[in-house]
Amino acid sequence: MKLKRFAGNPILSPHPDHPWEDLAVFNPAAWYDEQKKEVILLYRTGESGQEYKCWFGLAKSKDGFHFERVSDQPCMSPSIEGFDGATIQDPRIIKMGDWFYVTYACRHFPFGQFWIPEVRKKYLTPDVPPEFPRNLRINATLTGLAMTKDFKHWIRAGWLTDPLLDDRDVILFPEKINGKFVMMHRPLEWVGPQYGTAEACAWIKTCDELLGFPAAPSKLLIKNKYPWEVYKLGINTPPIKTPYGWFTLYHAVGADKHYRLGALLLDLEDPSKVRHRTPDWLMQPEADYETEGFYRGVCFPCGTVVINGTLFVYYGGGDKLCAVATCDFQELIDHLRKCPA
Repeated sequence: MKLKRFAGNPILSPHPDHPWEDLAVFNPAAWYDEQKKEVILLYRTGESGQEYKCWFGLAKSKDGFHFERVSDQPCMSPSIEGFDGATIQDPRIIKMGDWFYVTYACRHFPFGQFWIPEVRKKYLTPDVPPEFPRNLRINATLTGLAMTKDFKHWIRAGWLTDPLLDDRDVILFPEKINGKFVMMHRPLEWVGPQYGTAEACAWIKTCDELLGFPAAPSKLLIKNKYPWEVYKLGINTPPIKTPYGWFTLYHAVGADKHYRLGALLLDLEDPSKVRHRTPDWLMQPEADYETEGFYRGVCFPCGTVVINGTLFVYYGGGDKLCAVATCDFQELIDHLRKCPA
């Protein structure tokens, strides 16, 4: 089974008159407002300056395909000074009660236009003392947590990952399970015999308090298993609760360095148990807006919604544009339930 691309892709493109999104708009998170019958898209942007700072923009749609920007200004920006002062990236949205919880990757220092070697080299080593923690000296990524009720006013709660690790692809579950918060993540350095994996992969952990996750122990969730999964992999989208388990999408990087998508069903009571996993990819870079761009060969979703039985997968193509693909959600679940863990 494969996802079907919307014929009208891309659904969002860079805006030449907005300096904060004049180069790229991609990797969108999504939420479906049942009362208003509209999709909210929280998307990552990139500026054309050499520092390549990123912001979050907001767009809305009544049909899930055709989006309009809410404002000509970002709805969330890097902080003036702080752990996310250089850039904010790859949001994921869940909602508990009246609050939206957004996990996002961030950096202390700009990392530059990574697709231009001479520019990337300039930003690889920040100007910090040698005594600084290693992750600051190499400008590693950590993951922050922001909360909002209206996508206008934000609380930056802090970070969810160990600040000594490069840790991203952080996904929160939309409800407590057995009285605990649950988080999936992808620590880049957890590789080797002591971790049981040769490549960076997906882990899961539980905690009594949201900001207590850095100290909580993790359990290996999935690692490379199939031929299309050669290098790093991570979870992409917040889980959707179904009668058969928690549904989520994940990515893996192949031998050709292309990002492909698979799906999981995790146990409802113990999501560290994988019940079903697609042995073949559901989507791979094929369209020109996926095989060209600032990363050539990537489909990277950060959000899914289900509307009238249809799964909408919102993703970034080529680290440059926003796109959407769909499928019948029950058909995908039925297909997934036939797949071994």
